[in-house]
Parts: sequence; structure tokens; C-alpha cells
Amino acid sequence: MSENTSYTTEEIARLLKISKLKVYDLIKKGELPSYRVGKQMRVDLSDLEAYKQNSRSSGAYGHPLPGGSGLQEIQPLQTPASFAAPYQAFAPPPPHTGKSTSMNVVITGQDMSLDILATYLERTLPSTRPLRSYAGSLDSLIAMYHGESDIVSTHLLDGDTGEYNLPYIRKLLVGFSYKVVHLLSRSAGFYVQKGNPKGIRSWSDLRQSGLTLINRERGSGARVLLDEQLRLLGIPSASLEGYGTEENSHLAIAGMVARGSADVGIGTEKAAKIIDGIDFIPLTKERYDLVMVKKPENEQWISTVIDILRSSAFQNELKSIHSYDLTETGNIIYET
Repeated sequence: MSENTSYTTEEIARLLKISKLKVYDLIKKGELPSYRVGKQMRVDLSDLEAYKQNSRSSGAYGHPLPGGSGLQEIQPLQTPASFAAPYQAFAPPPPHTGKSTSMNVVITGQDMSLDILATYLERTLPSTRPLRSYAGSLDSLIAMYHGESDIVSTHLLDGDTGEYNLPYIRKLLVGFSYKVVHLLSRSAGFYVQKGNPKGIRSWSDLRQSGLTLINRERGSGARVLLDEQLRLLGIPSASLEGYGTEENSHLAIAGMVARGSADVGIGTEKAAKIIDGIDFIPLTKERYDLVMVKKPENEQWISTVIDILRSSAFQNELKSIHSYDLTETGNIIYET
């Protein structure tokens, strides 16, 4: 194999059988040297082999995370179905002395607004290197607890209080010092086939027989939203055909409904504007918040992120995306 061979973070995760977030954690700690090619992080074969050798010697690689979180088994959402051949560099990568000199900031979540935030952060504070991971809300908070994520996005409904995010954050980040900042609000509801032939209008309509559901993966905000509504209404999940069939994005859910593979799915309004052949039934306005752990070394980029969220340039860019409510964007809603 060529000495110029390099791998993406997704390929590293597949090779080492760990999560993409764990790969980012290794990069952040300097255990796995990396460099950027365009918007993509790459790791040289020689550095990967050196890490594996060091891990074999120390016995650190391949063991579960403390507390048995199972994060190692979370598959990256953008990993190809089959492992592709590694990238062959056409020219030697930058010298090793230039690797990992920036401060890596891992941003987890799936909304498009986070990609825009990452671009603004890198442009505004060149000393940072934003790394994106497309994990669900609950898995993202668990990753933050284990020190694998720096900025977590979350939209988790607590059905008993009707409150978003804070009940989960308080329970999971016990003993942490953190800030919760509002990013945006957006409509969530049902995707149904064009014309809504099943007449699905409310959560209670999920009781009707003959419905086929397409579900989101465990740990996602949409899955928590559905599960909380089923719990409050006393609808057993086992009674829903398709409850165990999962997809990993709003677009995938909307596409399944549009193709007739399911009668109903849960997601955001934005995806309904992209996929033809479906109608959107709004049911709730969900809060999409950011969580950032307060540490002395994080102070500069946390302040920069808040300034970006409050800037007219950032908000004007988000305004062009359908269904975002930016009324409270940049407000600090909780701090410990």
C-alpha cells in the first residue's frame, strides 16, 4: 500500500470499530495526528499504524468506554454501506509538524444550521478547527458526558413538563459547568402521503388500524418526541406496524413516506419542502438548543459562537431556510 495513503474519519471508525465521535476524541487529544484536505479530515496510514501499535502496547484500544455507554457501537450516520478503498493522495500530505496545531471543536447534530455555524466559526476564529458529527440528540449528550463532543445540539421533549432539553441536560451532565444557548425553533410533525389519504391529523390518530410507521433511530429527538407522545396517550409501541423500522434522517423518513413504503413518519417541516409527494402535518414547535461545556480553554470559542449566533450575517443566512424561527437565537437560557 502506498505510503501516501490516507483515511477519512469515517474509514478510521470502520477500521477500528469505534464511533466517529471517538475518532474525533483521539484527534482532539493528539493521539491520532490528522490534517485537513478541503473540508475533510484525513489521517495518514503511517499515523494510524503507529496509533494501533501504541494501543496494542498499552491495551487501550478496543475496550468499552467507562460506564458502558456503548458509544463505540454507534455507527456514523454518513458511513458508506460498504467500506471503500482508502484515498490515495496525489501529492504528499502536509508535514507532520503542521498537524493538529489548531484547537479541534467537535459539533454534533444533524441540522443544516450546524454546518453553517461550523463555517462561521472557522472563518471568525482561525485557531479553531470545527469537526462535524451527525449524531442524534441523546447520543450527542452522552458523547459530551464522555468528553467526546464540545458543542451539542439537542431537541428532546420531556412529555411530563412539556419542556425541551433542560430536563435531559440536567440529568445527564450532573457536575458539569455548561451554557445552554438557543439556536432556533422549528416545526415538527407528521409526514403523510400527498392528500393525506389516511386522514392523520393528531397523535391520537396513530391508534387507527392499518397504519404503517417509519421511525427514527433511538436517541434522536424525533424518536423521543414520538415515544413521549405514545407514553402520554397510552399507545403501546408494539401496536404500531413499522415502529421497529428505522431511518437516520428527516429526509430519509420523508422519502420512505413519499415512495409509499410507510403511511406516516415524524420529522421537521424543512424536509417536507424538499421531498415531493408528501404533505406535512405540523404538531409542535420544538426548541433546538446548543450545549457547551465551560472550561478555561473553551472560553474564547464559546464567546465567539455566541457572537456568531447573535450576528445579523449568520441570522440572515438562516432566514433563507424555510421554517426556522430565530426570535430567540443567541439567548443564553441556562448556565451552571
